[in-house]
Amino acid sequence: MRHIKRFILPVFLLLVSVFFKYFIGKYDWFNADDLEIIQTLGSVLLIVSFAWLLIAGIRTFKRIFVEHLDLEKEDNLRSRKFQTQFNILEKIIVFLVIIISIGLILMMFDDVKRLGISLFASAGVAGIIIGFAAQRIIAAVIAGFQIAITQPIRIDDVVIIENEWGRIEEITLTYVVVKIWDLRRLIVPTTYFFEKPFQNWTRTSAEILGTVFVYTDYHVSFDALRKELTRLLESTPLWNKKVNVLQVTDAKEYGVEIRALMSAKDSPTAWDLRVFIREKLIEFIQKNYPESLPRTRVVVEGGGTNPTVAKEIISEVSKGK
Repeated sequence: MRHIKRFILPVFLLLVSVFFKYFIGKYDWFNADDLEIIQTLGSVLLIVSFAWLLIAGIRTFKRIFVEHLDLEKEDNLRSRKFQTQFNILEKIIVFLVIIISIGLILMMFDDVKRLGISLFASAGVAGIIIGFAAQRIIAAVIAGFQIAITQPIRIDDVVIIENEWGRIEEITLTYVVVKIWDLRRLIVPTTYFFEKPFQNWTRTSAEILGTVFVYTDYHVSFDALRKELTRLLESTPLWNKKVNVLQVTDAKEYGVEIRALMSAKDSPTAWDLRVFIREKLIEFIQKNYPESLPRTRVVVEGGGTNPTVAKEIISEVSKGK
C-alpha cells in the first residue's frame, strides 16, 4: 500500500491530461483559441505524467529490491554491490527521463523548434563552446556511470582518501560523500576515483590485518611477549582467530622494534583490537620487564675519570641534552 501512494498523483495527472487533450473538445466550453491552448496544456501534462509514472516505477522497483538486501550482516559485500548499482543506475535513468521530457515539451512550441533548428545549423561552433563549458559535468556523469559498472567503490566501503579514514555514505552521478570517522563529511567528485589512487579496505572482503609496534630495550624476552600476545588475543572476542604473529622488525642502537600482527573481521574491530593489544603489551613490559623499557645509556671509560664529572654527564643525558 505504501508503494501505491507514489502512483496516485501521476495517475490523476495522466487522467486530467488525457481529458484535456482528447475529450474537452467535445464540449462547447471554450472558443477555438482557448481550446488550442488547453489541448497544448494537455499534451504537456501528458508528457509530465508519463515521465512522473516512469520515475515513480523505477524508484518503487529499486526500493522493493533494496529492502531485501541486508547491509547489517558481517558479510554484506553482495548487498552493497547491488545497492550501489541500483542507486547510480536509478539516478542515471531519472536524469535521462527528465532531459528527454523537457526536450519533448520544448519541441511542441514553434518558436522553440525554430530556435532549435537555427542552433542545429550552427552546431559546429555551439558544440565546441558547450563542449568546453560542460566537459567537467559530462566527465563526472560518465564517471558515475563507470562506478556503477566497474564498482571501484560501493556503498558502506571503508576507504582512505585524502589521508582520511571513512565510509562511502552516498554515491551520486557527480560526487561521492565519504563519512569520516569523526562524523565529518568529505565530498569528492566521482572523477577522483579514476584519476587519483585511494585505499579501499573492503573491496573484496571486510577482513583486515592490524599492526601494533612496540619499542623496547635489547633485554626483553621475545618468547614471553609472544606468549602474552597469544593469551591476550585468545581472551578477547575482537580477534577472529586467523593471524597471530610477533616479530622483531628492526634493531637500532638504542633498542628494537617489535611488531605484533593480528586479524579482525573488519576495520573498526581491528582498531579496537590494536588499541587493546598495545595497552596490554605495554603493561606487561612495565610489570615484568621494567629494565627493558627504552632508555639511553652512557658508558664512561677510563680509571681517572672524575666521579663528579661522570654524574654530571649522566644527568645531562637523562635530561635529553
